[in-house]
Amino acid sequence: MKRLAAILALLLLAIQWPLWFGRGGWLRVWDLQHQLDSQRSANSELDARSTAMSAELRSLEQGREAVEEHAREDLHLMRSDEIFFQQPGPLVP
Repeated sequence: MKRLAAILALLLLAIQWPLWFGRGGWLRVWDLQHQLDSQRSANSELDARSTAMSAELRSLEQGREAVEEHAREDLHLMRSDEIFFQQPGPLVP
């Protein structure tokens, strides 16, 4: 009887092994689920970035204000009829 119980226990373990540790086992599914979650998070960040860039592109295509703002902030340009004043920062001893 003990032999039969031991054989059945071994058979049960042999059947369970692929379920847990095999190619399509639970551990592999768990790992793939975590990879999928991280990829979805990265995709949502990239989607938000793409949306912002699309809005900026539409703004640049439709109006002059966005182009002028870009030139002033990023390229430090100014119009010919403007005067540039530079204020010195605070002196640090």
